[in-house]
Amino acid sequence: MSLNETVESINKKSISIEIFGLGYVGFPLTVRLASAGFQITGIDVNQDRIKRLENNQLMDSEIHLEEDYIQCRKKQNIKLESNSLESSSPRVGIICVPTPIPTKEISSDVYVKSAVESFLSCSKPGDVIILESSIEVGTTEIINEIIKNKGFEVGKDFGLCFCPERIDPSNKEWGIENIPRVIYCSDNSSFDIAKGIYLHVNGGNLLKVNSPRIAEIVKSFENAFRLVNITLVNELAMLCDKLNVNVKEIIDAAATKPFGFLPHYPGAGAGGHCIPKDPRFLLESAKKLGIKFDTIEHALKINEQMPKYITNSIEEELQNQGLKKNVLVCGLSYKANVEDMRDSPSFKIIQELKKKNFEIFGYDPFFNSDLTEKYLIENHISELHFTKLNNLDDETIKEISCMCIVQHHDENKLRIKEIYDKSLIPFIYDCQSKLVKNLQSNSHLEFLGN
Repeated sequence: MSLNETVESINKKSISIEIFGLGYVGFPLTVRLASAGFQITGIDVNQDRIKRLENNQLMDSEIHLEEDYIQCRKKQNIKLESNSLESSSPRVGIICVPTPIPTKEISSDVYVKSAVESFLSCSKPGDVIILESSIEVGTTEIINEIIKNKGFEVGKDFGLCFCPERIDPSNKEWGIENIPRVIYCSDNSSFDIAKGIYLHVNGGNLLKVNSPRIAEIVKSFENAFRLVNITLVNELAMLCDKLNVNVKEIIDAAATKPFGFLPHYPGAGAGGHCIPKDPRFLLESAKKLGIKFDTIEHALKINEQMPKYITNSIEEELQNQGLKKNVLVCGLSYKANVEDMRDSPSFKIIQELKKKNFEIFGYDPFFNSDLTEKYLIENHISELHFTKLNNLDDETIKEISCMCIVQHHDENKLRIKEIYDKSLIPFIYDCQSKLVKNLQSNSHLEFLGN
């Protein structure tokens, strides 16, 4: 079968699409394409995740997809597997697996390569691989060589594309259905195939670039841009603390300029799977070429310092007030309204508090999430020995000296405000400066950035 024949199959939806990785990128894509009428095989090496999906057990952040997912399963448009499957139909493999920060023990492309090898084990001429995972510069070329070593010629009888995901979990304005995508394709037929697929994802809003390295750098640069700006505003916040001025007022005033300024607000540091990681791909590329990328390097260092700065601020204020050294860290995920706790600054704050012999409590409405529990176990976070709270009831928090708010989840916003308004905790430290000062409250409220 040729790539041209695969194009025709896309138009008829008589094609087998395999999506590798059923996390926050791959699962919504699976549901969306299956809802459009494609036959989708969702592949994940996590057997627990497969079992739960087979039982229609979705994560909290996926509940809005539940109805569509169940309907697709009833229509048998979605199959769940742990490995690639042979098919007489043309096949497209979309790779949405995580990419770790490279270390001496593990390379950033280890899971991507594994998924590609799985797909290639059942491949034939006319098949296409689309990479969505964030990858290091040069990875697409490595995948090209792997495909070549299997006896295929990329651009002739096998297609290869890189279309990096741009998902921003919990963003209600921009989602999978309306975010434009950047794409590199090995040939025109592969682009037509990708276009035919993404037509049902984001209306086919694709910007085609001429080199895989361009597409790879674009994704890393986007998150480097965010990291640098987050770091800049956090440095400004630390300065404002010393100058006794309000950083939020400064940002809001600067944001009235209709051009040349993009507002960012302070926080405990960038977390999650992408922003602290993807810029490192650019840094690694620079190091291999013997050049410096000082902006990113500095931003990463400042980002890592934020939990220590916050901890020192809390300790100083508790000493000033003569309060016990105990802290409730509230909001443990890496951003608001998601259950994902990967590389969350909250746990780094907890680590710093432990060094100072604080008694530590932790609360997050997503504690019961499967994803959360998996992360806590795999990263030995339970070994930090903090007390997990199941609620923020008056009785539960009555002995707590300080509440450090790292994330404001919608689910507990009203309760946090009530705790402050009713002076239920003596000292509240708001890392995101979202609480509004209440002169009637006897609780001492401090913001990152005064």
